[in-house]
Amino acid sequence: MIETHLPRFSGASHYVLDDELAKIVNVSMALEMPLLLKGEPGTGKTMLAHSIAESLDMPLLVLNVKSSMKLVEALYQYDTLTRLNDSRFGDSSRDVSNIAEYIRMGKIGQAFVADERVVLLIDEIDKADTDFQDDMLDVLDQMEFDILEIDSTVKARHRPVVIITSNAKKDLSDPFLGRCNFHHIAFPEPEMMRRIIAVHFPDLSDDLAHAAINAFYRLRNIEGTEKKPATRELLNWIRALKADSDFRAEALSGGPLPYLGILFKKSSDLERAATQDKI
Repeated sequence: MIETHLPRFSGASHYVLDDELAKIVNVSMALEMPLLLKGEPGTGKTMLAHSIAESLDMPLLVLNVKSSMKLVEALYQYDTLTRLNDSRFGDSSRDVSNIAEYIRMGKIGQAFVADERVVLLIDEIDKADTDFQDDMLDVLDQMEFDILEIDSTVKARHRPVVIITSNAKKDLSDPFLGRCNFHHIAFPEPEMMRRIIAVHFPDLSDDLAHAAINAFYRLRNIEGTEKKPATRELLNWIRALKADSDFRAEALSGGPLPYLGILFKKSSDLERAATQDKI
């Protein structure tokens, strides 16, 4: 049974939230399970964690996963080099015989020792290998880990709200998927995109919003594009259009589109977009 006194997430100032996503966030917090978010880049997976932290007034810790990362790096690091230098030169206020002085917490470790409940964003988990993924969830299940160098166990003071993102570039293991709640964030439809734009540009004219959205989705549908423009690119594009005092919304209806380099970040995509007859 879900406890009703738990804080509930209902959106934040710059995040447009649909009902289904709000429900899975709140259920995940109530069940104390990590929430795994999948979707193409630019669908708001990372921003959701920022919005949860803002809405619930919690600190946010971000673990950016790298392909070469080992789990211990996310838990803690033993700074052997600094300890060696301190022991050689003797100009440190720290006690070099006390290894604990040279243990620094990683992002998961910081979430565990925090004095208050935090939002822990584990970004792009699909970059890590399967052992990292499964071992990380073991730690998050148990809410503790060992520091071998000092034979000590770190236990979480508060269970963090865990948001995990994946760009679906690599399959995640079945055990990993089975231990998370899951939500796929689809790319916004034009109607939802209009709501997103309205949050960021409340004074934007209907003509410009309509023309920009139509042009944007037309560009996203160009075949062969390696990296389709995402919501972030659209918002930056609108900023550029607004900043150009000579620009008129009618220019998006026909002829070459301005500032395509804001929407497309790869040369081949930019060239393909610029040469489309329908543009």
